[in-house]
Amino acid sequence: MEAMIERLLNDFQRNFPLEPLPFEQIARRLNTSPEQVLQTLKELQEKGAVSRVGPVFRPNTVGASTLAAMSVPAQRLETIAAIVSEFPQVNHNYEREHHYNLWFVVTAENTALLGEALREIQLESGYPVLSLPLIRDYHIDLGFRMNLEHQEAIASAPGYDSASAAHAGRDLLFGDAEDLIEVIQNGLPLVARPYQAVANRLGCSEQAVIDRLRDMVEAGIIKRLGVVVRHHELGYHANAMVVWDVPDGQVDALGQQLGRQDCVTLCYQRPRRLPDWPYNLFCMVHGRDRDDVLACIGRMVDGLGLATIPHTVLFSGKRFKQRGARYRGHLNG
Repeated sequence: MEAMIERLLNDFQRNFPLEPLPFEQIARRLNTSPEQVLQTLKELQEKGAVSRVGPVFRPNTVGASTLAAMSVPAQRLETIAAIVSEFPQVNHNYEREHHYNLWFVVTAENTALLGEALREIQLESGYPVLSLPLIRDYHIDLGFRMNLEHQEAIASAPGYDSASAAHAGRDLLFGDAEDLIEVIQNGLPLVARPYQAVANRLGCSEQAVIDRLRDMVEAGIIKRLGVVVRHHELGYHANAMVVWDVPDGQVDALGQQLGRQDCVTLCYQRPRRLPDWPYNLFCMVHGRDRDDVLACIGRMVDGLGLATIPHTVLFSGKRFKQRGARYRGHLNG
């Protein structure tokens, strides 16, 4: 049973079957029954190990989003974090070890509403918000290997220029696609025919749902479709955001190099905000513990010759909020 769960979580974090009976195909590959697959996913979701089964949208191709940070006095961190987490536009909210010690992701239907949400958060909290929107991703949402010692890494999606990906897929995001996004943004129904269940809610055919999802995957709007796991509950107990101050002409080359490191799960370019924030290249490193993360960073610095590139390591502390982004229906919760 444990081997089946490990394969289920490792092998289906992306490339989820786009066919009427996806859990039957998964069950055949795992040598079990579709009923067992569904029951296992439901139990893992109840335990918090699985967030959902469904799409992960590429930033700024559906709606608009930004990574934001605040510098909050330590004695007020819990209070301010609670205020930030109350906003439905906030989907991730973490403590990090830095002068900027509260980091969160804000998502809205468009840039105007995103700006409004940031202003409201700043007003309600009483602290300035540092907004760092994505410019380019080099390696994003890899997923997490379940066997930390021996399992092969999960193949990642290709890097995209955020604006280019949004432009290429914009024709897919109007009309019925907006309704589809609202229905599936929190995950597919865990039933034998999930796409039929979605189609029933939308008043269209099962095949129309499958075709539209396939189009969105191919356009880069959906960066992966599959099981979305929670890393801490599955053995990755430490993570750090490593930020680098890279000469502008070297960002692309270094971003691609960092994105290929096996312990790097995310790598992307974001803007500097001088004078307080000189960093323009970010990567996330996950490991079993703090020493594991530091060892990986050390290997990157030595192996890629980065000793002269200024960088800072921001370890995660308390997790205040973590859920999938909501791009539609914020006002409905």
